[in-house]
Amino acid sequence: MTEESDRLAAVLGRIPYVKFLGLRAELAGDEMTVIMPASPHLIGNPMLPALHGGVLGAMMEVTAIAQLMVAQPLVSQPKTIDVSIEYLRSGRPLTTYARAKLNKIGRRIANVHVEAWQEQRGAPIAALRGHFLVQPEVEE
Repeated sequence: MTEESDRLAAVLGRIPYVKFLGLRAELAGDEMTVIMPASPHLIGNPMLPALHGGVLGAMMEVTAIAQLMVAQPLVSQPKTIDVSIEYLRSGRPLTTYARAKLNKIGRRIANVHVEAWQEQRGAPIAALRGHFLVQPEVEE
């Protein structure tokens, strides 16, 4: 395992909700994909059926935090300042994927954009824009 893979496994292992959601992450170079397999307990609207919006929001927030932790060594886990979520279409009971793009990592605040999709990456079902409080390790 690489140092980034070890950091990613440690981050995901510290978040109990990750286990409940069934999240796992794949790392290919500096690109990380979070995967959430379909499961009946993640359904919010059984009539459609559709994934619960909170499940999608949590998945994307975890994706952003994990990507920040993989991108550079931080003193502690990033803390959410604010997030804005756009629900673009219903999430069906299918495997869902998410990737984060780090727009900017400053000395204290990081700006992150996350997209979640199911069958086609070009057709996202939800997007998150967020600011996170970060504390990068000081290089000596």
